[in-house]
Amino acid sequence: MRTKIAGIGHYVPEKVVTNEDLTQYMDTSNEWIIERTGIEERRYAAKHKETTSTLGAKAARIAIKNAGIEPEDVDFIIFATLSPDYYFPGCGVLLQRELGITHREAAALDIRNQCSGFIYGLSIADQFIKSGMYKNILLVGAEMHSMGLDFSTEGRNVTVIFGDGAGAVILQPTEDDNQGILTTCLHSDGTHAEELAMINPGSHSGYHLGTEKYGYPDPSTPGGTFVTQKMIDDNLMAPNMSGQLVFKTAVVKFPAVIKEALENTGLETTDIDLLVPHQANLRISQFVQRALKLPDEKVVNNIQKYGNTTAASIPIALSEAWHDGRIQTGDLVCLAAFGSGFTWGSALVRW
Repeated sequence: MRTKIAGIGHYVPEKVVTNEDLTQYMDTSNEWIIERTGIEERRYAAKHKETTSTLGAKAARIAIKNAGIEPEDVDFIIFATLSPDYYFPGCGVLLQRELGITHREAAALDIRNQCSGFIYGLSIADQFIKSGMYKNILLVGAEMHSMGLDFSTEGRNVTVIFGDGAGAVILQPTEDDNQGILTTCLHSDGTHAEELAMINPGSHSGYHLGTEKYGYPDPSTPGGTFVTQKMIDDNLMAPNMSGQLVFKTAVVKFPAVIKEALENTGLETTDIDLLVPHQANLRISQFVQRALKLPDEKVVNNIQKYGNTTAASIPIALSEAWHDGRIQTGDLVCLAAFGSGFTWGSALVRW
């Protein structure tokens, strides 16, 4: 028994935000952003009208339709995001409600592996399908980054990179030896967890970080303090990223985890028909492409249009590639991601 992608879909908000638009809020330029990231524009969801779960629901409906099933046929939901509607509950149950399938009371699981979330979710779904426990798993990666970005010059290194969007797949069992997920490889290393993170608000209270810059609570306050005045006054409630460290680590882990997947299946780099990497930075994707010696037509890059959509980037890129006819039956598709945690992973799928 293998797991096949039976349906796929994606959704990006209508609002286009160009690099030039961002110059109204911060000291930057179109040339500066393109040189460092390759990004030309991104999409932002409509405030007060769209949320991470509603973006995910729009992508999910397309995937469900393409799979030839009805929403009520879904028996398990996996939702990957770092920008949930609420701190809790997770987006999985909100998606279930949005799709109108609560009557079945299907289980919902939330994945918090950020950029690697879709790969992790794919691996989890694969195990459930192969065990025979579920037959129609809805896996969604969705993000609404725009609601939590710092639009000052201080926050530009992070803000210029991220955009909103969602992608979804329906996963089903297949007995076809020439189709389905061949392998998934998952890894993590928490040594540098704070170097790509949104530290505050949180329950840490600066305890294990060894520095007050992350915002200790008022010592006179009994118990822990989730949000402190220091966090607000010192603008500490924004994403933190050490760009150079992330880049240097990503360009090592990306090729390594792809080669691991190939070794697990006895395949070669030349067997890859299409590589769909997480859209973190165009320079990272180009580095990986050179390392694997893949031609342009075998690599999907859409970060220029959408920016980094974290857990949504791989399913959006995969969906676009499929809709554009770049994926044919029998093709070997490689998915790979690296991100916060640090976490990284890969998957080989025979389409």
